[in-house]
Amino acid sequence: MEETFNSPRLAINRVYTKRGDQGETSLVGGQRVPKDDLRIEGYGTVDELNSFVGMARVSAEALPELALILLRVQHELFNLGSILATLPEDVHPKQPRVTEAEIAQLEREIDAMNEGLPALRSFVLPGGNRLNAELHVCRTVCRRVERILTALQRHDATVQNALIYVNRLSDALFVWSRWATHRLGETEILWEPNQAASSQAKH
Repeated sequence: MEETFNSPRLAINRVYTKRGDQGETSLVGGQRVPKDDLRIEGYGTVDELNSFVGMARVSAEALPELALILLRVQHELFNLGSILATLPEDVHPKQPRVTEAEIAQLEREIDAMNEGLPALRSFVLPGGNRLNAELHVCRTVCRRVERILTALQRHDATVQNALIYVNRLSDALFVWSRWATHRLGETEILWEPNQAASSQAKH
């Protein structure tokens, strides 16, 4: 079932308020919490991930299909940040969030883009091209979000969908990095353990 969430009603008139100068910030419900609170760490890292996805989207201009997906993911990450910034008792029924629909869409895209890729014979090193490297940065930041949400879930079971979403997204980012490299006609860089300095010194 398609869900429609309320459009944001914001008026951002001042960039700085000085209310955070003592190391605290406000959740959506108005509660003041330390800026190193696990929930703040969660949506702050989601914000970091969104920035890197935006960078990758700019680099994906030659692949409009992927660029469009990344733009959607940016909106989804903002929705995820919204729900993480809200305590369970303050969540509004029409508040943006990630749902099973977003998870299912990522799974469809993973399957579709992975279908035509050659099987891997080794681990992939980031950096076959700029877009590939940026998508790998996104993947590793996404994994960090997943670790934070795993810890948060011990105190808040309502983040389950969020945790599943970022798990799928990290897989998607890996597949998209490979897909982009092949669509651009570039060569993947595979891990070769004997390329290390210790191995080279023996020859």
